[in-house]
Amino acid sequence: MIVNLSRIGACSPVFLAPMAGITDLPFRNLARRLGAGLVVSEMVASADMVNARPGVRAKAELGLGAEGTAVQLAGREPRWMAEAARICAGQGARVIDINFGCPAKKVTNGLSGSALMRDPDLALRLVEAVVGAVEVPVTIKTRLGWDSDALNAPEIAARAEAAGVAMVTVHGRTRCQFYQGAADWSAIAAVKRAVGVPVVANGDILDAATARRAMALSGSDAVMIGRGARGAPWLPGQVAAMLAGRPVPEAPRGAALAELMLEHYDAMLSFYGRDIGVRVARKHLGWYLDRVPGAAALRIRVVAATDPAAVVAMIARELRDCAFDMPREAAA
Repeated sequence: MIVNLSRIGACSPVFLAPMAGITDLPFRNLARRLGAGLVVSEMVASADMVNARPGVRAKAELGLGAEGTAVQLAGREPRWMAEAARICAGQGARVIDINFGCPAKKVTNGLSGSALMRDPDLALRLVEAVVGAVEVPVTIKTRLGWDSDALNAPEIAARAEAAGVAMVTVHGRTRCQFYQGAADWSAIAAVKRAVGVPVVANGDILDAATARRAMALSGSDAVMIGRGARGAPWLPGQVAAMLAGRPVPEAPRGAALAELMLEHYDAMLSFYGRDIGVRVARKHLGWYLDRVPGAAALRIRVVAATDPAAVVAMIARELRDCAFDMPREAAA
C-alpha cells in the first residue's frame, strides 16, 4: 500500500538525503529548485543547537520556513532534543527528522545516531520528547539495525509510529556495515509491513532503475538519494520525473552547466564568506567536473585556485567547449 506524502510537504517521492559537509544550504536550495521532493539538512547536534554553537544553526537554515524541507537533529538526551526541536519549529521548520542512522564513530561513540538502535527504549523517549515539543511532523531515519544479529528497525519504527512519527526512512545497511557491500532493499520491506506511515528506502539509489528496484523490493513509498547526487543536484528531480512518466529535464552541459556551477559557487561564497566559501566549494566543483569528459586538467586548476575571479573565469571560458554526457545516475 502506497501512502500519501503530503503531510510532510513532499512534492515528489524522490528525496535528497542529509550528508554532513555536503547538503548545506546552497546545495539543498539547488536540489529543491531542480525537483527534489524533500531535502534534509545536515545532521545538527541538538545540544549545540540549543547552545547556539557558531555555525550550527546555519546548517538548519533551509528548514526554517521553506516547504519541502526538514531539519535533522541528533542527540541522546530528551531535554536537548525537545528544546532544539522547539527552536527549529519556532523559527519556521516544517519537518523535524531524528537521526537514528549515522554510523560515524564520533557520533556512535557519543551514543547518538545508529548507536540508539541498541537502546530502543531511549530512542523512543527521544521520539516522544520531540513529538511532544512541536506541532510540525516528526520523522526518523534509521539503519536496518546495529548489526546482522539485531535487525530491529521494524520494532523501532512501529514504536515510533505509535508515538506520533509521520514517516520512517531506512538505509538498507546495518551500522556495522557502514557503506560496505550492497544496500539490502528487500530487508526494508519488514519496516513497511510494520507501519502505516510512509516508508522511504535509502542506500545505493543512483538512478531511476535503482529507484524502481528499491521501491519494488521494499514496498517503500519514496526513495532518498545520497552520494549519487554529489555534483548532480538535478538528479533527484530527474529521477522523480522518470518515475512519474513526465518529460525528464536534461542534465546541464556546456554553458548550462557552467551557469549552474557559477550559481552554486556564488551561493557558497555568499553563505560562508569568501575564505571559507572558496575551501568548501572545491569538493563541489570537483564533483561537477568529474562528470565532464576531458575536463581533468580543468578540474585540477579549478580546485587549486584561491581567487574566486579566476575560478569564475575558468569555468565560464572553458566549460562551454567541453562535451557533457548524461551522467549514468539519470539513465532509466
